[in-house]
Amino acid sequence: MTLALAGLIAGFVHVLSGPDHLAAIAPYAVNGKSRAWRTGVRWGLGHTTGVLSVGVLLLVLRDALPLDAVSAWSERLVGVALLAIGAWGIYVALGRERSPAHVHGYHGHGRAAFAVGTLHGFAGSSHLLGILPVVALPSTPAAGLYLLLFGVGSVAAMGAFASVVGWVAGRPGAGAPRTQRRLMSLASLTAVIVGCAWILSAP
Repeated sequence: MTLALAGLIAGFVHVLSGPDHLAAIAPYAVNGKSRAWRTGVRWGLGHTTGVLSVGVLLLVLRDALPLDAVSAWSERLVGVALLAIGAWGIYVALGRERSPAHVHGYHGHGRAAFAVGTLHGFAGSSHLLGILPVVALPSTPAAGLYLLLFGVGSVAAMGAFASVVGWVAGRPGAGAPRTQRRLMSLASLTAVIVGCAWILSAP
């Protein structure tokens, strides 16, 4: 129970303490409104996929896998992905996206969120809470349980965050086009700023 609780809390804290995580999903959440939680869950599932992949490779290959190199390149790609998300959000905020894309956009957002979440799972900061404890655990089942609960915490945290952002964006007082553009612009500019910082700070 202690191990499961530790994995759950680690996943939850890891997701909500990462500005790159929040910046990546905020534009989608603003656009998704009441459906934003689904995009957040997709991101969380992608993140769990990335973390589990690295964890399994670490357990199987141990010292043979160049995790530092994988981590460094993943951090750079996270920055590029954030820039792309921010550019898309600014495009939407300027009103250049057609209405059918808003109606059917969730599926595209879900795929994109899953892909970005997977990329985040491969990136370096996830290794601190998600991967490194696995090395110290005494058995493979214990490591698997920790990783599984880490993933559950990640999914729950991002689903909750996306729900809150979507709820704020979907409130009656925020429904005016001008307010929506401002919310989307703020979320998107944040993604661009964090993306630039991520690329510049990557080892």
